[in-house]
Amino acid sequence: MTAGETPEALLRRATELQRAGRVREAIETYERLLAVRPDLPDSWYNLGYLQRWAGQFEAALASYQQALDRGVSQPEEAHLNRGVIFADHRARSDEAETELKAALALNPRYVPAWLNLGNLHEDRGDRSEARRAYGQVLALEPDNALALTRLAGLTAIEGPDDPMIERLRQAIARPGASAADRADLGFALGQALDAAEAYDGAFAAYGEANAASRESANPPVRYAAAAVESLVDRLIRAFPAPVSHARTPTGAPIFICGLFRSGSTLAEQILASHSRVTAGGEMNLLPALIQAELQPYPEAAAKADPEMPDRLRRAYLERLRAIHPGANLVTDKRPDNFLHIGLIKTLFPDAKIIHTLREAIDNILSIYFLHLDHSMPYALDLMDTAHWHGEYRRLMAHWQALYPDDIHDLDYEALVAEPKPTIERLLAFCGLEWEDACLSFHETDTAVRTASVWQVRQPIYRRSAGRWRNYEGHLKQVRAVLEGEQGAR
Repeated sequence: MTAGETPEALLRRATELQRAGRVREAIETYERLLAVRPDLPDSWYNLGYLQRWAGQFEAALASYQQALDRGVSQPEEAHLNRGVIFADHRARSDEAETELKAALALNPRYVPAWLNLGNLHEDRGDRSEARRAYGQVLALEPDNALALTRLAGLTAIEGPDDPMIERLRQAIARPGASAADRADLGFALGQALDAAEAYDGAFAAYGEANAASRESANPPVRYAAAAVESLVDRLIRAFPAPVSHARTPTGAPIFICGLFRSGSTLAEQILASHSRVTAGGEMNLLPALIQAELQPYPEAAAKADPEMPDRLRRAYLERLRAIHPGANLVTDKRPDNFLHIGLIKTLFPDAKIIHTLREAIDNILSIYFLHLDHSMPYALDLMDTAHWHGEYRRLMAHWQALYPDDIHDLDYEALVAEPKPTIERLLAFCGLEWEDACLSFHETDTAVRTASVWQVRQPIYRRSAGRWRNYEGHLKQVRAVLEGEQGAR
């Protein structure tokens, strides 16, 4: 602390920096403050919040613990944040559960902890405990749209007259329901009507849900087809030629990518059933490195200094090992990493890439029926999704021309039609010997944090293959686009 830099001045400065969104400077200022005044529990909490935002997860855990040890006001919030870090960023679900239950022991009416506990039970495949947690939320807040949405997803729908369908409709029509709430509830209604085989009603519900999702975006979102085409052109220019194989192993994970709803979670669950493989889930490691080190992307990657691959590879592996210490082989299953295959092969020349794909029209429909983040605005409109699909196929054709031996197409329809030989080929590609457990993947005790959480806990089934036929009357324009793409090729 320099002369004139009193604790009071440091606290004011840290607060100002935090409000201005200057995260790194705020972290440094809180650290200077707490070095001389460690008895400030709320400042420890604020430091933990900022460290979590900056991706400094171990430091954030320690800061939140300091806040708890020193008597922070509303300690349940510190326990909640520790629980979220353990669940989302450290793959330590038991410790996440301990923290969430500690929060609820302090405040049994703390809705965020109940919601996160329900989500944690879903990830682990514990349907009854998840239902109980969401039921607790609804007992405390009967109009909580998210809890009702999640409860509906855990309910077996008996037919078009199922009480849950009417309950969802009433919640959507509730005066004062926000656009975000109507979006959550609308996607749940579409799913319920689909399960009831009321397909026209389901399609209408999904359409209204996507419209509500667009309405809820702030700032407004719009799919920019020209910008997507430009991005694909730039990626192809930035990575025009293959990278030669490394002579020695780089420690690469198995990368799994493709479109959302193309079977990537199923692929990971199959691989995670192998004794040598640990499921990494949808990790943000590669996009975070791109954001921090390679802007503007992809041009910065193409013009980077010769030390860049080694530097970023080490950074990636350090973060991976922090999440999965001691793991033999980890999967990095982030579907939109298909955009970054050029960079993946630059950092990890020996990387094996699983490309999941399924029948185009089924994939497009399933994305439209999925409540994706607003950072993926193509999902809000069927024709935008069809355009995104076309650009994805164009980019994948480029990567496959560069790396035909290092990208394995895992076809969903082939997998459900002939599971054993398809899984045998998948394992052989990854350099893994056959294990019977991979055929019984639905019995694997692995936390799953995607929309496919319940599908991958069932044996392989064919219900999703050819699903588009239930909606054929609504898909004429999409089919025309796909037929045009095939004719162009």
